[in-house]
Amino acid sequence: MRRIRRLVHLVLFCPLSKGLQSRLPGIKVKYLLVVWLGIFVGSWVAYMHYSSYSELCRGHVCRMIICDQYKKGIISGSTCKDLCEERSLLFQHCLSSSPTQQVYSGLWREREVIIKCGIEEALKADSHPDSVPKRDVVLFDKPTRGTSMDEFKEMLLNFLKSKLGDQPSLAALVSRIITTADVNRDGKVSLAEAKSIWALLQLNEFLLMLSLHEKEHTSKLLGHCGDLYVTEKIPHTSLYGVDVPPFLQSLLPSVVHQIIHQWFAPAWPRRAKIAIGLLEFVEEIFHGTYGNFYICETSFKNVGYNDKYDFKMVNLRKVATEMTIRGFLKGRHCEQNVDCTYGKDCMATCDKLMKQCKSDVVQPNLAKVCGLLQDYLLYGAPLELKEELQKQLRTCMTLSGLASQMEVHHSLVLNNLKTLLWKKISNTKYS
Repeated sequence: MRRIRRLVHLVLFCPLSKGLQSRLPGIKVKYLLVVWLGIFVGSWVAYMHYSSYSELCRGHVCRMIICDQYKKGIISGSTCKDLCEERSLLFQHCLSSSPTQQVYSGLWREREVIIKCGIEEALKADSHPDSVPKRDVVLFDKPTRGTSMDEFKEMLLNFLKSKLGDQPSLAALVSRIITTADVNRDGKVSLAEAKSIWALLQLNEFLLMLSLHEKEHTSKLLGHCGDLYVTEKIPHTSLYGVDVPPFLQSLLPSVVHQIIHQWFAPAWPRRAKIAIGLLEFVEEIFHGTYGNFYICETSFKNVGYNDKYDFKMVNLRKVATEMTIRGFLKGRHCEQNVDCTYGKDCMATCDKLMKQCKSDVVQPNLAKVCGLLQDYLLYGAPLELKEELQKQLRTCMTLSGLASQMEVHHSLVLNNLKTLLWKKISNTKYS
């Protein structure tokens, strides 16, 4: 950091001298100014990148908090011993986009993993980043001592009803949660185990991971400790296989982004296979086992694939349950439709007479996903397929209205698109 500041200081306050200019008569001053400006911009970008790293990446704080609670016997989990005693669960590269949501790639039992934990309560509790906050009072407060197993199951069932709706399959999900909490497999759930799983269920991504655990298009949960959890690592975390670094995104025009994406994207048949997986995921969360789910930030950065080019949903934090969205919209004041937006693009209509949001999302998942796939599939598509593919994508993107009123149409469009892609790659090495 000291060297970067010194470089910025030299660039800003030590312009080229007349003597140097006279020794380089063949070089015009304007070209030297361009070089000077380039060095300045590069130095500024590097400084901003490294100064934000220490703010975003606080894995040591996360470990400190979790291990402090574990040693006190407040929390439990399948990874606690590896994290806090044997040190075999290792934090490696920081992937965090927010200081309150820590995301790291890591290594656990010689396997590459993703480690996630939240430190929002920690940052509120104490302004000093290296101190151990009193987090047990805030987060690990439920269930309380003396709660029976039946009472805890009732707590879980009521919580799931509030998040997922009154689904007939919730009893099976409660049983899965109990099994996940019972890390020592003794058929009982201790208070520390119960506190840990309850804290984890407050995290939207963890709840959805458990709800969609039977689906092959989500990351597998590998273990947890308190409200820290470990998932499998998805090798490619963008539809295009590579993404422009965040500190360069604002500097490059959108045309350059598009060229980079097309350059590094997988071959078209592999993109078709990934797209089929994404369409299957949309199908799975539309009237699924535990109700409806909505993708509320449809971006190529939130979806990826593995080494076999099977689609994987990278960021479940951008997926919301129907109950969550309805709760957000209920009684919400609005002047226009944009006031009725949950997340980035889960929008409902505004009743301009009543000045309140209606409760149904206007654009279904399929329409948003087809918009995402348009450039992805049309670039490099086989000529004999391109016209029909473009037509079906255009039809798909115009889907709107209540999902419950267009279920048949929704399924027909989705299946037609899947069939079109599958016929082209079936019976080939890409299938």
